Amino acid sequence: MPRLPKCRRVAFLPEATYLKPAGIPLRLLDEVRLSIEEAEAIRLKDLEGLEQEPSARRMNISRSTFQRVLASARRKIADALLNSKAIRIEGGNFELAPPGITGE
Repeated sequence: MPRLPKCRRVAFLPEATYLKPAGIPLRLLDEVRLSIEEAEAIRLKDLEGLEQEPSARRMNISRSTFQRVLASARRKIADALLNSKAIRIEGGNFELAPPGITGE
């Protein structure tokens, strides 16, 4: 029996959950789904500039898991940007971090 995935901690929920290229009707667009924890990994590493180890601690996951989540997020974002796809941010296996808790 496979092990249940560990719940990842996120400290931020994005206001916009759907992003699309301007000037292209929605019905003509393919879509990429970015999970909430993938968005959190991008926020911690690329926006806040944290290294992988402190980012992983904040998300309550191992560094190698953080690295896989980050790589998946970057691949999806690159696909959407370069191939004019919409990005839907939703779902995943996460819990919202209590205010003031960073995991460090």
